[in-house]
Amino acid sequence: MQIAYGVPGESYLAVLDGFHEHREHIRFIACRQEGGAAFMAEAQGKLDGRPGVCFVTRGPGATNASIGLHTAFQDSTPMLLFVGQVASDQRDREAFQELDYRQVFGPGTLGMAKWVAEVQDADRLPEYIARAFHTAMQGRPGPVVLVLPEDMLTQPTRAAVLPRVEPAQAWPAPGALRAVRARLLAAQRPIAIVGGSGWDAASCAAFERFAEAWQLPVGCAFRFQDLFDNAHPLYAGDVGVGVNPALAARIRAADLVLAVGARLGEMTTGGYALLQAPRPAQTLVHVHAGPEELGRVYAADLLLQASMAAAGKALESLTPPAGARPWADWTAAARADLAANRQAPPVAPLDLAVVVQTLHRRLPPDTIYTNGAGNYSGWLHRYLPYPPLHRHGRSQLAPTSGAMGYGLPAAVAAALAQPQRTVLNLAGDGDFLMTGQELATATAHGAGRGAGKLISVVVDNGSYGTIRMHQEREYPGRVSGSDLFNPDFAALARAYGWHAGPAVARTEDFEPALEAALAADRPALIHLRLDTDVITTRSRLSEIRAQAEQRRRGGG
Repeated sequence: MQIAYGVPGESYLAVLDGFHEHREHIRFIACRQEGGAAFMAEAQGKLDGRPGVCFVTRGPGATNASIGLHTAFQDSTPMLLFVGQVASDQRDREAFQELDYRQVFGPGTLGMAKWVAEVQDADRLPEYIARAFHTAMQGRPGPVVLVLPEDMLTQPTRAAVLPRVEPAQAWPAPGALRAVRARLLAAQRPIAIVGGSGWDAASCAAFERFAEAWQLPVGCAFRFQDLFDNAHPLYAGDVGVGVNPALAARIRAADLVLAVGARLGEMTTGGYALLQAPRPAQTLVHVHAGPEELGRVYAADLLLQASMAAAGKALESLTPPAGARPWADWTAAARADLAANRQAPPVAPLDLAVVVQTLHRRLPPDTIYTNGAGNYSGWLHRYLPYPPLHRHGRSQLAPTSGAMGYGLPAAVAAALAQPQRTVLNLAGDGDFLMTGQELATATAHGAGRGAGKLISVVVDNGSYGTIRMHQEREYPGRVSGSDLFNPDFAALARAYGWHAGPAVARTEDFEPALEAALAADRPALIHLRLDTDVITTRSRLSEIRAQAEQRRRGGG
């Protein structure tokens, strides 16, 4: 059964009637806000590699959905957004809720969509939809917007439905692969960074075998940790916000960086500092599906265009010479750095490191973890060892765009799309209330009531923590706008039909709360109360403030 997400609107009543007509084949999930619906479609695209589908009405509906569209663009996730439009005879009059969506979502390298089109003729709908699927999946995947005038949707048509769209795969040239092998043979301190979308299980498994053959340390780009087994002896850690300082130093010291699938954006490169833009100090080999991305920021030494579904298999064909690699000690040291980074200094009364470790110990190995934006996500990045895609499918759904409110809708979509798997959402208090009304969507459509559980853990520190951290760093002691008034999250969840127990303020109380959530016959929420001073996995607000004040005094 296919799934489409959306919020109903009068501009596409004919489509809603079509969902009723074809309800045995297409399930329409009515959401409570278009931003949540678009996040759900984006999460669906991450999960299965084919475009997630979202329907919204014109004007406010479309602009509400833009946050999910932007996330799909920055995360390179295939997605289709269908927007109801005013009738053709009312166009260009600023009719009710009318917008020009080519201007609003402007395709381009800094737009929100790969392609935006308006369908004027019902006979051409199959053509437009097929092209939308191709565009969304080929090259660097991303979102497409199709605009549907209200009167066009009621036109009768006998146009034939076109065959299922499969993306064309690009394989790197043999000469370029030989050049990669030559670069590896010349290296002394190599490291691979894997990321991006478009991977499938076979290619991920092939890349793992390639890394094993060459004994390469492997880091995962920001929020793509499930592309390589985090328990593997070659895994070096996540390369993103809050990167292990030892791993950051290792990347700077590397003489060869093999980036496969990663865009090498600001978050993965530490503000373009781990790899100096535009010309890195390290030898850089960049493999990416999008030709427009290659050479866009970095003047790499070697550029290879390849679909990620082919990249792992192509690299696996590179046979290393017999014998130990000269960088064996380098690889072992990278793994030792990761092990040291996973040692959590104790925090009282509530230790989020222990919370995450407890989740990993108690939840099934194929659990899907979702989160939005906020410092709380650093505990997942640092302490949760994600399994690889080729073992269970995608297990990390998180926005590289840094969009708040992503985690809960993504969890609902995952629970609906793969009901046999347990889904765990970790959210901050500010993040959660961006889209908290989608608790109702989960209840209405039966998410988390099958074999798999749906659990949301809300970390409540009464603050927009990331903003507060930056405030204290730049303007110590001058707090403005980052304090939050929060509801009783457990009572809120119960009002939506979810299970929720008392708030958890101590580490030892978390596992019993988790056991109760797992035993519940419906989705469950766990409310954690965390001291605002515990701001990241490595620092406290009081320390950040003291350091900032000391710098100011020194500067004065």
